[in-house]
Amino acid sequence: MNKLVAIEPKSFVEYEAAVVAGGGVVTQMSSEVRALIWTDYHAPHQLAELLIANPQLEWVQLPFAGVDAFADIIATNASGTSSTPHSKLTFTSAKGCYREPVAEHALALTLALCRALPERILEKKWGRQFAVSLYESRVLIFGGGGITEELLTLLAPFKTHVAVVRKHGGLSMPGATETLGFDRLDEQLALADVVILAAALTPETTGLFDARRFALMKDTAYLVNIARGPMVDTAALEHALKGGIIAGAGIDVTDPEPLPDSHSLWSAPNLIVTPHSADTRPMVVRLFSKRIHENVTAFLAGEQLVGQVDAQLGY
Repeated sequence: MNKLVAIEPKSFVEYEAAVVAGGGVVTQMSSEVRALIWTDYHAPHQLAELLIANPQLEWVQLPFAGVDAFADIIATNASGTSSTPHSKLTFTSAKGCYREPVAEHALALTLALCRALPERILEKKWGRQFAVSLYESRVLIFGGGGITEELLTLLAPFKTHVAVVRKHGGLSMPGATETLGFDRLDEQLALADVVILAAALTPETTGLFDARRFALMKDTAYLVNIARGPMVDTAALEHALKGGIIAGAGIDVTDPEPLPDSHSLWSAPNLIVTPHSADTRPMVVRLFSKRIHENVTAFLAGEQLVGQVDAQLGY
């Protein structure tokens, strides 16, 4: 059996070790390679060119849970067009890999907002006595993937009422008080004390949180975004914060990203911006290595790969 696996465009010692541990052999890209570990989220054009030049490839492992940057490539190769003759090409993402640190970050942002830490960290006097307890509050999580599964576990001790709004509303999630479809989002926004975005970025979710949806939220509610920046209309978020339409926001992702130093959003009150650090490079390398090992082992054994991407759903 051909065990050759290429790691492009940049390799890491940890990834190479994971391939070897899974039974593979790391090599340069050639016509003999059937499996590819792709490591650069910001270079989809390079991946597209490589796929055209290597029609023998059967499996591509992408580096992050979100595959929005590769949506066109995935759709094109799934369609079986003449320019990309990959009749059996499977894409896997890293969905589920980083669930623990990202869920941890979402909880940290939530607690920081509830305890007014953005205000207190900057304050140089005693100031007002204010805090909101997360215990027995209502939390709305938008998205039903691995991060949400982990968040439900972390939120359990707080005895929160958690409504999960997801694409497949009929599939209940253990730990959620209720699991609902996208069509129930607006009504749930009006009830939530905390809204956490943890869904994939697709055409359906791009710009979903706009001025109209912020207006549906309670003026005491907080928004936490650890998904993708373009899911939120940045101008609408700024207006909602400065106008007191919502109480605050904690965002690990922005649109644009990185958020320019001169951007007016920085002046919004009750805002925490972290620089896409829910999962840092050391975390990513360690956790992605585990996924590589797992999938190389499965690929060579002819078994089901973890994190397969659905071209129609976009994740």
